[in-house]
Amino acid sequence: MNTTKGFRHFGMLMMILSLISISGLAQKKTGQPGARAVLWEPVNGERDLLLGPGGAEMKPDLRKVTFVKEHTNGHNKKYEIKDASGRTWIAKLGTEAQPETSAVRILYGLGYKTEINYLVPHLTIPGIGRFENVRLEARPKDVKRLDEWKWRDNPFIGSNELQGLKIMMVFFTNYDLLDLQNKVIEVHNNGTVEDQYIISDLGATFGKLGNNNLPVLFRLGRKSNDPATWNEAGFISKVKRNGYIDFDFKGKSRDLMNDITVEQGRWLADRLMQLTDRQITDAFRAANYEPDWVEIMKIGFKGRVKELDEATRMTRVSVAGLTKPTG
Repeated sequence: MNTTKGFRHFGMLMMILSLISISGLAQKKTGQPGARAVLWEPVNGERDLLLGPGGAEMKPDLRKVTFVKEHTNGHNKKYEIKDASGRTWIAKLGTEAQPETSAVRILYGLGYKTEINYLVPHLTIPGIGRFENVRLEARPKDVKRLDEWKWRDNPFIGSNELQGLKIMMVFFTNYDLLDLQNKVIEVHNNGTVEDQYIISDLGATFGKLGNNNLPVLFRLGRKSNDPATWNEAGFISKVKRNGYIDFDFKGKSRDLMNDITVEQGRWLADRLMQLTDRQITDAFRAANYEPDWVEIMKIGFKGRVKELDEATRMTRVSVAGLTKPTG
């Protein structure tokens, strides 16, 4: 009897310790009080989409590469490495490396907060092997990675910038639209602290969505990193009489696209149209796409921008007064 009570007490103690441990982990991932939540910022001038958000100063120094460890999370193989300058990078292999590089640059060009990444055409990781078209994603020492953020619960609900970001997921044919792909990072910027809301995984893009929303093993026709297929993929189905846009989206969380108004689509269209031919080309060149693929993707990009422009320009007057107020 006493032995049984002892086991019960031990079990209760372990449960309490586990809860304390979990609570402690959660606290470690909480941002600083008073940090400013940022998803998007106005763009002043033409941003460099060849080098992206890291610019020339953050480019990895690959004269010496040191293997740190393998990351086993996710569908694509990843390795943590250090470069000659001592900076830490996550090297992502496989078909998602190129599209993610381009998607990050396009979002950065629009003003969205993003990761810092570069596409390396050839990379040798000592003791592991030599690889082609590797995406290197920075892990700066002064940037703290916090918890994931949720599409349905965040500080930007109903705002133009969040709705615009959702449209860009259709634009990119991102079929893996999950909360776990999102991350809040704490960044110290000119004496202030920002909690930047980013999408940390944009690899399932620039292909097609397929024809169902079933689990991975049963997905039919879904592709990423297929420029020709992406060029032909659907984008906008129609504009409804009530002032909402009906998108051709069959990815995960498709219901997220049900509340986007014409005015919110117009907000994004205006910003997409500010990107220059050079920027669009550079966004794809940065991912080491072949020149003919760059041209195909440029055509697909411009076609979608035109589609969004025409849908929101031609219909926003006729639905005036019917749309929800934008954030």
